[in-house]
Amino acid sequence: MEEEKKKRKILKKLKNKYRLVILNDASFEEKFSYRLSPLNIFTLFLSLTLVIILIVAGVIIFTPLRESIPGYTDVNLRKDLTYMVLKADSLERELRLNQQYLDNINSILRGEEPSEQLTADQEGEIQTDGISQEDKTNDRSIEDSLLREYVEREDSYSLELGKERRLSAVDRLFFFNPLKGTVTQKYNISEEHFGIDIVAPKDEAVKAVLKGTVIFAEWTVETGYVIQVQHENNLTSIYKHNSVLLKKVGEEVRAGEAIAIVGNTGELSTGPHLHFELWQEGVSLDPANYINFN
Repeated sequence: MEEEKKKRKILKKLKNKYRLVILNDASFEEKFSYRLSPLNIFTLFLSLTLVIILIVAGVIIFTPLRESIPGYTDVNLRKDLTYMVLKADSLERELRLNQQYLDNINSILRGEEPSEQLTADQEGEIQTDGISQEDKTNDRSIEDSLLREYVEREDSYSLELGKERRLSAVDRLFFFNPLKGTVTQKYNISEEHFGIDIVAPKDEAVKAVLKGTVIFAEWTVETGYVIQVQHENNLTSIYKHNSVLLKKVGEEVRAGEAIAIVGNTGELSTGPHLHFELWQEGVSLDPANYINFN
């Protein structure tokens, strides 16, 4: 009974009516009055809170503002990102496979055996087939072995004068033509012309003769825009008088990849052309001995 009396007291206090009056401080004139109770105040406050919560929830759900909330991501955006990551991974695997394929072709053209035979497993990782060079040698047919012995024997008795019996490391490389055009001036040490001049139409792409790393890509007063690429076997190729350089220092380039645009820059240039030089360990080489410019 006492508990019920207490509850009734509390409920009665909540229902007690009060008047909120706003008076003029000078004349004590009543300007505004409103009857209320503690229960009415609590109900009003709760209603306002619910309205604010509903408005905020609606703004978050139905407007792009939701994407700025930390930890919240759009489902479609997440799907797109996943697709892009998988696509990039697939393209990277394809590039690695293609690069290895080109390296194998290079080895074949140099008279060597491919370094690896590539297979792609279920996870897309590039692996070798697990066969050693010794096993590959053992798998050769008898006819193949006899042919190899015959070729080696014939080479050992070669009497060609002025030529080495074995090709050098540079001779075994497969060079790409840096620019298709007309050779206007050949390599001539006596005239201190350490390269070949090739005339080509405007905006033609200048290509790297071998894979390597760009070690110089700057403007010079005499030769304009110059790009220099370091290759294996201490070999360096130089491309001068370009109008635009497409690569920066430190970037790796592949054989046949565009690295510049032919131009007419520098004081020593008299028209759109490429001045191409080939150097090894500080010694200039005649590019015509390694590249067919016809």
